[in-house]
Amino acid sequence: MLLKPIMHKTEYTFSTKTVACYFDADLSSLAQAAGNKNIIILTDENVYSHHAARLNAYPVIRFPAGEEHKNQATVDQVIHELIKLGANKDSILIGVGGGVVTDITGYVAAVYMRGMQFGFVPTSILAMVDAAIGGKNGIDVGVYKNMVGTIRQPDLIFFDYSFLQSLPVKEWVNGFAEIIKHACIKDALLFSILERYSLHDYQADKTLIADLIERNAAIKSTVVTADEFEKGDRKLLNFGHTIGHAIENLHQIPHGHAVSIGMVAACNLSEELNMLHFEEATRIVKLLAKYHLPVDLETDHAKVFEVLKMDKKRRDEGVQFILLKRIGEAEIVYISLADLEKHFKEIL
Repeated sequence: MLLKPIMHKTEYTFSTKTVACYFDADLSSLAQAAGNKNIIILTDENVYSHHAARLNAYPVIRFPAGEEHKNQATVDQVIHELIKLGANKDSILIGVGGGVVTDITGYVAAVYMRGMQFGFVPTSILAMVDAAIGGKNGIDVGVYKNMVGTIRQPDLIFFDYSFLQSLPVKEWVNGFAEIIKHACIKDALLFSILERYSLHDYQADKTLIADLIERNAAIKSTVVTADEFEKGDRKLLNFGHTIGHAIENLHQIPHGHAVSIGMVAACNLSEELNMLHFEEATRIVKLLAKYHLPVDLETDHAKVFEVLKMDKKRRDEGVQFILLKRIGEAEIVYISLADLEKHFKEIL
């Protein structure tokens, strides 16, 4: 029988703030972690429907679930609710949910009263290993992902793995795209570990998934503390995202699915251009498929390319692409739009 894990804290120091990460935590200890500040919960209707009894210990603001609600209209709604609740500089806004919730929470906290304290209780694999970590918070503008936002670190991140018990299988799959991404760019040993296990193994073993989440949180936090404002190595975290973001909103597919397809496209581009002599695309495709992630997509290439041209990573007449030299080692490569367009149908 597995013993109940004991909460432990790891701190990561950024340019303006030290973020406290509480692993193996329980929501009942949130007030203690937040320093007994005036907690206001921000969540979506889906998370609330599963966990209302636990969340109602605090004032709760809810909004409709889904990426289509990650926009300025939702931000305005949340701000009006904060005003009604009398939220001020002594309050702390805690986002309980997946990547959409963490993005909106961080963005609202950055602009409400020119900045209020905030933290996250990520409830999905994707949020635990990626969205809640690093301080990027933002909203979409039409089909353009995260076009408006801030980089501002949360005060705390609270990892309560019991939320995963109500997580649908499709959301487990969605989150593993970011885990595989971390392995591809920074951790060849992690890649081998993922090859050894299966999605079912991680779902069935609480210790296994806890160790995996903490390892991935450390990978991302270490990258971001070294390059908080994305001048260098933090750009490597965009592996799979350049094309992934372009197709995510066009096709209304989950973020992890889009990133998976984007990673395959980046691997194909690595081989197609032969810049880095990359030869492990087949191994990556096999691992993505093992975790039930899509590896291709029928799409309108011209439309995808038009959206891609507005990507935040565009510089002049080219895009900064993250390509692989080998599994565990990535590189930032500037590719002209002309060269990219020439190979676009072959890689996607």
